[in-house]
Amino acid sequence: MQIYKVGGAVRDRLLGRPVTEVDWVVVGASAEEMQAKGFRPVGADFPVFLHPETGDEYALARTERKSGRGYGGFTFYASPDVTLEDDLIRRDLTINAMAEDEQGRVIDPYGGQRDLQDRLLRHVSPAFAEDPLRVLRVARFAARYAPLGFRVADETQALMRQLSQSGELKDLTAERAWKEISRALMEPRPDVFVSVLHGCGALAELLPEVDALFGVPQPAAHHPEIDTGDHVLRVLRLCAERELPLTVRWACLLHDVGKGTTPENEWPRHIGHEHNGRPLIEAVNARCKAPRDCQELAVLVGEYHTHAHRALELRPNTLLELLQHFDIYRRPQRFEEFIAACEMDARGRRGLEQRDYPQALYLRGAADAARAVSVKPLLEKGLQGAELGEALRRERLKALKAYKASQNGQTTEE
Repeated sequence: MQIYKVGGAVRDRLLGRPVTEVDWVVVGASAEEMQAKGFRPVGADFPVFLHPETGDEYALARTERKSGRGYGGFTFYASPDVTLEDDLIRRDLTINAMAEDEQGRVIDPYGGQRDLQDRLLRHVSPAFAEDPLRVLRVARFAARYAPLGFRVADETQALMRQLSQSGELKDLTAERAWKEISRALMEPRPDVFVSVLHGCGALAELLPEVDALFGVPQPAAHHPEIDTGDHVLRVLRLCAERELPLTVRWACLLHDVGKGTTPENEWPRHIGHEHNGRPLIEAVNARCKAPRDCQELAVLVGEYHTHAHRALELRPNTLLELLQHFDIYRRPQRFEEFIAACEMDARGRRGLEQRDYPQALYLRGAADAARAVSVKPLLEKGLQGAELGEALRRERLKALKAYKASQNGQTTEE
């Protein structure tokens, strides 16, 4: 029995990056031998065991063979005669197909160290094209390592296009796809993830609503970058630079999908894109089975982001309606995330990345003014039910009118 450290732990150590999790592979052992040594079996699809003391996962060296469509369409073979090289060749990228023995020596049969030096994400073998999930994984690694100068090798891009055209991406379960998408959006360069998927045709299969934005022009006066897809990439990059949460990044990815439905004869204007985008965002949310908080914020940002941009011009009653939509009294954090997404949208434009966004401060002040209205005096008057609700609305509207008037002439009543 020989035990090797494999995959990401070896890769990240060689890159000088923190190693967050360690995978182990066991060569020359059977399931019975593992259990005799106290390892506890946990794997259903292939033999994986928990170390009796550390609880770490140890997998028997295995080979795999394509037996169906999709991510799960494989049969596995684990036996003492499976070599380390046999196990490593089934992995996706050469930089993930290295092992390290107990003495710290690197076993690198497929050129992973060379590709680390050349900053290349390159597939290990033609079997790469058998697993559609690998398209997403490679794009995610591109998003993670882009700051180090990594790029996807041309021949690997060709296989990714082949997979995208095969139709097998549609066989991925929503849960598996969402796991990769959500992880990729939290990488240092989520824009690279989207760009790589767009380049190989996978974005059109997985998120056609987003893919449709590339090549759609916007007014140059507001969007010097012109292309709507380019704008979305810029917004995502700013989200990562600000280290914003997944909810905001997901909302920013989808905020302009309504522009993809604008007839060409109306370009570059996109009147009503906020309203037009709502059913598309809801469809993406449902298809990807995004978490509820991501779904809700994406819908709200899509429908109301232009309200935020015009915040200083909004009438008090329109401002109150906006605040009510976000339930700012019980869910203040969601409104903060909305403001963050809108600020990224305003700044995700060529040459305008450092622009001021006074709307953020103004909206926070308006929310504070509305929250400061106390319900107690109204209860003391004996108001209840619909009558109480209407009185509370009137008091909040009065507070917003006073707030607007206090802003030193920044806005005028419409």
